[in-house]
Amino acid sequence: MQTKFIFVTGGVMSGLGKGVMTSSIAKLLQLSNQKVSCVKIDPYLNYDAGTMNPIAHGEVFVTEDGGECDMDIGNYERFLNQNIPKTHNITTAQIYSTVIEAERRGEYLGACVQIIPHVTDEIKRRIRKIAEDEKLDILVVECGGTVGDIESLPFLEALRQLRLEEGSQNVIFVHVTLTPSLDVVGEQKTKPTQHSVQELRRIGIQPDIIAARCSSPLHESTKKKISMFTNVTTRDVFSCHDVESIFMVPQILYDQGIVDTIFTKFGKFGLVNTSANWDKWNSIVNSLQTAEGNVKIAMVGKYVTLTDSYVSVNHALKHAGAKIGKVVSIDWIDSETINGNVDDLSKYDGVIVPGGFGSRGAEGIIKTANYTREKNIPYFGICFGFQLAAVAFGRHMCDFKDANSTELDQNTTNPIVDLLPEQKTVSNMGGSLRLGAHEILVKGNTLAHKTYNSDKVIRRHRHRYEINKKYIDVFEKNGMIFSAESDNAKRMEMLEIPSHKFYFGVQFHPEFNSRPGYPEEAFEAFISAASK
Repeated sequence: MQTKFIFVTGGVMSGLGKGVMTSSIAKLLQLSNQKVSCVKIDPYLNYDAGTMNPIAHGEVFVTEDGGECDMDIGNYERFLNQNIPKTHNITTAQIYSTVIEAERRGEYLGACVQIIPHVTDEIKRRIRKIAEDEKLDILVVECGGTVGDIESLPFLEALRQLRLEEGSQNVIFVHVTLTPSLDVVGEQKTKPTQHSVQELRRIGIQPDIIAARCSSPLHESTKKKISMFTNVTTRDVFSCHDVESIFMVPQILYDQGIVDTIFTKFGKFGLVNTSANWDKWNSIVNSLQTAEGNVKIAMVGKYVTLTDSYVSVNHALKHAGAKIGKVVSIDWIDSETINGNVDDLSKYDGVIVPGGFGSRGAEGIIKTANYTREKNIPYFGICFGFQLAAVAFGRHMCDFKDANSTELDQNTTNPIVDLLPEQKTVSNMGGSLRLGAHEILVKGNTLAHKTYNSDKVIRRHRHRYEINKKYIDVFEKNGMIFSAESDNAKRMEMLEIPSHKFYFGVQFHPEFNSRPGYPEEAFEAFISAASK
C-alpha cells in the first residue's frame, strides 16, 4: 500500500511550533488507526545535536538506539507513545557525508556531483526508506528552519520533487506561519503569512494547509484574507492559537476538521470507530489539566536560562504530578548562583538536579546535594546530579576533603567520579559518549527495587564519566548504597541513602522514557515523596 506523506514547513521565524504541529497531526492520525511516524529534518551543518549548547538549541534528546537528536524527536515520542529511531533525525551533514563518501568510492561514474540530483536524491532516499522499512500508512516530515533559509533550500527542493514523483494525491504540504495581533491596533495581521507563502511558492511549493500561529483564535475575516492571498481555501486555514498545554493542540485541530481535510485530500474513507482511542487520549490530557494541590520543586541546573534545555525533565515532572493528582510547580535555579543562597532550598518540597557537563556551576550542585541530605529534603539527581551527589557525600561523610570528578579537577587525589576506561582514547567529541539504552540490574530490598518493582530495567544513557568503584565500600559503610549496576557490575547506575526521606540518584536519563499517562517510575517516586 502506498505510504502518504505530510511535509510540515515553517515561515517568518523559528520557534513557532512546527514540532508541536507535526506531533499533533501525527497523533490525530494515530488516533484514527493509521500507522504513523515522524521525521525531523535539521538543515544545520552539525552531524547531530550532540555537540550543541543546550542554551542555544534546547536539550539533546537521546533515542533508544543511541542517537543524539533534536528535541522535537522527544515531542514525537511523547505524543505518539512510541520510540523514534535516530534515523528519523536527518541533518545536512549526514546527507553531504553520504554523498561525498559515495563520490570517493566512484559510485557516480564520473558525473559532476551536484545539489540536484545527488543531494536531493539522497534526501528522498532516506525519507522513502523510513516509510518502506516501517510499512507506514502516513509519514509526517518536519522541515526545520524557515522558508528562505539558505540551508533549507536543498531539503525543500527534495520535498518538491517528492510531491511530483509520488503524486499530489499522496503528498500534503502544511505551512506553519505567524499571524500576530498588534495590541495598538487590535487586528490580526496577515502580511507575515502572505510573504512566507510567497517565498514558499517562489521555490515551487504550493501549501495545501495553512496553520496560523496566533495568540487567540483566528477570526473568520482573517481566514478569508489568508485564503485570498495564499491560494488556499478557507476550510484549509487552521487556527493554531495559544492553549494551556501542547497536548490540547490535537483537540483544537480536530474540532476544526483537519482530520477530514487530510483524509479527503488523501482519498482515505470508511475509517472504523475511533472513540475508544480518543477516550484514552482525552483521559491523559485531562489528568494533566485537572490536578489539585501543589508540589513545589527546585530544579538546580547549569542551563536554566532556557527552559527548553530541560524540556524532557519538565515534562516528566508534570507527567508524574498528573499521575498522583498534583500540580508540579518548577522554579529553575542557576547552579552557578546558588552558592551563597543554598538555604533558599528549604522552601521547596523537593530538589532535582538534571544532567550537564563541565565545571561551571558544579560547586553549586555539590552544595545543593549536601544541603538536601543534611536537611532531609527529597533529592533526585540525574547523571551529573547523580555523580556530584556522590562527590558531596565523599567530602562530607567520608572525610575525602578534595573529593571530586576528574571532569572538574584532573588532579584530585580522590576521584570519586572518573572517566570511563574506553573514553581515555577518544579524540572526537561528537557521538562518542556512552549512549542509548543499556540493561541495568537492580538490587533487592532497596528504594531502587521498590521504585521499579523489577530486578532489571532498560534506560537511556549519555555520559563520559562514571562512579569510581574503589570507593564503593567506604560509601556503604557511611550510609550511601549503590543499588543498581550494569555491564557486569562495572558501572554504578543508582545510588540512595536509606536513612533519608528520599535521596536518589541515577546515572541514566529517565526523563527520555516518560510519556503522558505513563510517567517514568523514578520521577513518580520523587514527586510522591515530595508531595508528602
